[in-house]
Amino acid sequence: MTVVGNIITALVALLHVYFLVLEMFLWDKPAGMKAFGQSLERAQATKVLAANQGLYNGFLAAGLVWGLMLGANDHGIKAFFLGCVIVAGVFGAMTASRKILFVQALPAAVALALLLLA
Repeated sequence: MTVVGNIITALVALLHVYFLVLEMFLWDKPAGMKAFGQSLERAQATKVLAANQGLYNGFLAAGLVWGLMLGANDHGIKAFFLGCVIVAGVFGAMTASRKILFVQALPAAVALALLLLA
């Protein structure tokens, strides 16, 4: 289960790199506006806030990669950052869009469960 947990953790990290790119660089571009269902006016008005949010997603990705680099059986750092992703996903689902629960929190919860069961 450790291998599968690490693979899913890596996928969660990649997902957060994708969020970083969308929020920091593509927020007011067609791909970013489509992903978040925004108009150009709203995207331009919230661009700085989105970039800040994207940076935090980058920190989550970096922490997960750090945990993966520590080795297959060292779960502490991975568990911490997966927990952070879960909390962020639940908060996002409560405050922004229920979809965040399934896109962000659920994959992290699956990875965390697999790592803890290993």
